[in-house]
Amino acid sequence: MKDHRPSRRTFIRQTLAAGAATWTGGMRASGDVRPAALPADMKGKSVIMVWGGWDGHEPEKCVGIFAPWMESLGARVKVSDSLDAYLDQDQMKAADLIVQVYTMGTIKPEQEKGLLETVRGGAGLAGWHGGLADSFRQNTEYQFMTGGQWVAHPGGVIDYRVQITDQTDPVTRDIRDFDMHSEQYYMHVDPNNKVLARTVFSGEHASWIEGCAVPVVWKKMYGKGRVFYSSLGHVAADFNVPEALEIMKRGILWASASRRGPDENLLRPVYR
Repeated sequence: MKDHRPSRRTFIRQTLAAGAATWTGGMRASGDVRPAALPADMKGKSVIMVWGGWDGHEPEKCVGIFAPWMESLGARVKVSDSLDAYLDQDQMKAADLIVQVYTMGTIKPEQEKGLLETVRGGAGLAGWHGGLADSFRQNTEYQFMTGGQWVAHPGGVIDYRVQITDQTDPVTRDIRDFDMHSEQYYMHVDPNNKVLARTVFSGEHASWIEGCAVPVVWKKMYGKGRVFYSSLGHVAADFNVPEALEIMKRGILWASASRRGPDENLLRPVYR
């Protein structure tokens, strides 16, 4: 376990400089992406970032995008490439937010317990793509917490549309539908997630799912903890899409207020 510093990698320094130049009040203001009604302040908040697993999702590069940005907002960010970070009880009790970037792999029972108990007790959890929703495929309680599990990306890297389904939530307010060239995630999803964006499958690569709408962005609760997820971010370059980056940053801000923000009733029961 070690403190993260922007000087650790050249690309991290460059990312921090670029982020500071293009953000006003913590929110990107370019094109159709306007500032949202979220506090752009993480001063004094303790953040744990854990990365690893399958390297194809470029976990370290993605950490290099978000860790410097959170530090620029005043957060104390600690980065670990080991799931043993979840065993440090004092650190986990003090955590306001956990950002996990760990695709596939396995987690030991005591590591999982540390993570689950911390989020259930009130810490926020945020992540994207396979780094949060394709981790630890055998762990169903973990999937109960995250609210979804990746099962397919028909066609691999393709062009597809992301549709904003909730224009009132601060995470997606004033963001319009946009296009991605990446993996279109087909997911098994908790019906109680508050869905903020979705994608519709064409059926070109799997004819039997033509017209099927699958959530892309959601928020939910796990115990007292706020959980935020976006399926965007197959590789670091996906966050060059302003909307994908903005949504993830807003979601992190929302989740980081888990211990200090008001309770939210996010239940959206689909099955009756």
